[in-house]
Amino acid sequence: MGARRGQDYLQRLDEEARDVWIEGERVVTGITSHPAFRNISRSVAALYDMQHDPELRDEMTYISPSTGDRVGMSFLQPRTHEDLSRRRRMMKRWADYSGGMMGRSPDYLNSSLMAMAGAAGFFAEADPAFGENIRRYYEYVRENDLCLTHTLINPQINRSQGPAAQKDPYLAARIVKETDGGIVVRGARMLATLGPLADEIIVFPSTVLKNQPEDAPYAYAFAIPSHTPGLKYLCRESFDYGKSHFDHPLGSRFEEMDAVVIFEDVLVPWERVFLLQDTKKCNEVYAATNAVVHMAHQVVIKNVAKTEFILGVVLEMLDAIGIDGFQHVQEKAAEVILTLEMMRAFLRAAEADARPDAWGLMTPAWNPLNAARNLYPKLYPRLAEIIQQLGASGLMALPAEADFRGPLGPAVERYLQGRNADAWHRVRLFRLAWDIAVSSFGGRQILYERFFFGDPVRMWGALYQSYDKEPYRERVRAFLERAEEGEV
Repeated sequence: MGARRGQDYLQRLDEEARDVWIEGERVVTGITSHPAFRNISRSVAALYDMQHDPELRDEMTYISPSTGDRVGMSFLQPRTHEDLSRRRRMMKRWADYSGGMMGRSPDYLNSSLMAMAGAAGFFAEADPAFGENIRRYYEYVRENDLCLTHTLINPQINRSQGPAAQKDPYLAARIVKETDGGIVVRGARMLATLGPLADEIIVFPSTVLKNQPEDAPYAYAFAIPSHTPGLKYLCRESFDYGKSHFDHPLGSRFEEMDAVVIFEDVLVPWERVFLLQDTKKCNEVYAATNAVVHMAHQVVIKNVAKTEFILGVVLEMLDAIGIDGFQHVQEKAAEVILTLEMMRAFLRAAEADARPDAWGLMTPAWNPLNAARNLYPKLYPRLAEIIQQLGASGLMALPAEADFRGPLGPAVERYLQGRNADAWHRVRLFRLAWDIAVSSFGGRQILYERFFFGDPVRMWGALYQSYDKEPYRERVRAFLERAEEGEV
């Protein structure tokens, strides 16, 4: 099949029965017609359609080594610096489409899967079949251009205890039993972004498990189709309220949806199992395969696109209402510029210092990407705050599109104009700023960025613990020794 078109993606979604629940309603088929999923499904479809734009074909796709078909560039296993650049150009194109507002576009998990398949030997160390399973699954997803979701963390029941110590051992998804056909899983996991609109779900470890016998049933890695019997997606409230692109320019296009995933004795076939009851391997998987590095590479590309988009919105706001001459305003705009240049620098350094890993994949340098992924969760809420400060009451005094055509249309045109924009363009621009920084969609974006890779405190602690600190300590010790020797 190779790189698919948007219509192929939409048709498969509608034809495959799945068990999706939203606000008490069950959605089984025809999901792309449901108000909560109609617009985002078409936005994802638009990404797939880019692969068939004649002017973008070589940027978005490459020739599959196994079939000769064109497949998505995010599946490319990089062997050279140029391969990394090719992946970046493709992923930046997708990120620009949404202004970086789609945190789980398909290239994110494609990057993870391609790295794990490249490190199939890691899985084979546990069981040769697991290594073959991950390699074959990568090829299957690549050749069919599937859209994946994933689920990482356990339900927040009692976070002071591990999954085995909860009042019900099946609150967190765990292995019930092993059968001739595969493993049976029962319980729940959080939080599958884009879950109801994904072809398949990969269930990999994320939180650190203690290497104790009682934790083994919670240690696994597998992938199954979203229509697997017993698999349910329990969605939160949709932030796509059915408004026009004028009124809700982002929420009406890029509301990805997040869902709790419930496993009701789900059978996972053996050929879809990659790790099983091995807490040590599960704790090591992301670092040992460098999947986290390639995922972070995609994320920093997204961060660059998102910050570029926000900078453009800020600059348009300054011009529209004539506040660009004030120094305190320029200072705030400069903060956005500095954030952008930091993300660009991290990305460039990571690619420039890339080296082949133990598995032969050209892998970006980890330290710049790790710095970027830890810093952006602190910077992004500030970007939204800057928009709030610059827009002030202008972000609240926003008539709807219908008001321009109603009896008060002339008043709207008169009182909502800007220095360099008529009312229509000024209100449209400020509604975009509102959807970034004020709306429910915007609030979700802030929360999402805060916890993109997990608990920020734990992540900063992990950075400190893993960072090679000895060269810097040694430099200070050497300096002090020189001083004691009487060096001038």
